Amino acid sequence: MSVLTIVRHGQASLFAADYDKLSEIGEQQGRALGDYWASQQLPIDRVYSGPRLRHRHSAELTGQTYTESGLTWPDPVVLDELDEFDMDGLIHRFAPRLAERDARFAQLASDFLECEEHHPDRPQRFQRMFETLLQAWQVSDAPDCDVEPWPTFQQRVWNAIRRIQQDSDRGARTVIFSSGGVVGCALQHALSVTDQATLELSWRIRNGSLTDFVFTPDRFTLDAFNMIPHLTDPALWTYR
Repeated sequence: MSVLTIVRHGQASLFAADYDKLSEIGEQQGRALGDYWASQQLPIDRVYSGPRLRHRHSAELTGQTYTESGLTWPDPVVLDELDEFDMDGLIHRFAPRLAERDARFAQLASDFLECEEHHPDRPQRFQRMFETLLQAWQVSDAPDCDVEPWPTFQQRVWNAIRRIQQDSDRGARTVIFSSGGVVGCALQHALSVTDQATLELSWRIRNGSLTDFVFTPDRFTLDAFNMIPHLTDPALWTYR
């Protein structure tokens, strides 16, 4: 059987002007993965990446440290289908409309927006707001604010995974660098869990973590979830 490892990108820059840029910790997470795989002499046959800078930079940093040991790192293939859901559209277009009709979400959004920049509760307030936002998005077709609907997001991720299944040689090891939502969709594809359970699983996915699947052209099975054997320093264990 072949192996697919989906790597969640390293920590990005939450609350910064450019979220898509890896933080210093995110860069360390990417390098640590390359060092770990090199120490294991793990052969990598194909590498794919989502289109975001945080995806591509994570793949680049991992590849740099991996090749320093004399191993061959395949040129990453960037696939738009491996992009995360429309974060910008959800925050800037869907959220204001949701606040107009959902008083609970409006209060959560207000609690977050009123929180000062360095307030210790700011990440927790964001998470509470964001979880409620995504739960509402899952059950909405969002036609009034030009945001990719949840079923469309699911389908494009599944289509990309099926294509990789069909294109992979028997016994090959393939790596994808992407985001938590893409990992969640792959888990749903393998486990046949509900949409709500998919989100619940996604919240637990660490930055830089590895989720392994074994597959043939017709089967896709979860083998290991949310692993961080390369992150031996607890200071590198992050979720956002």
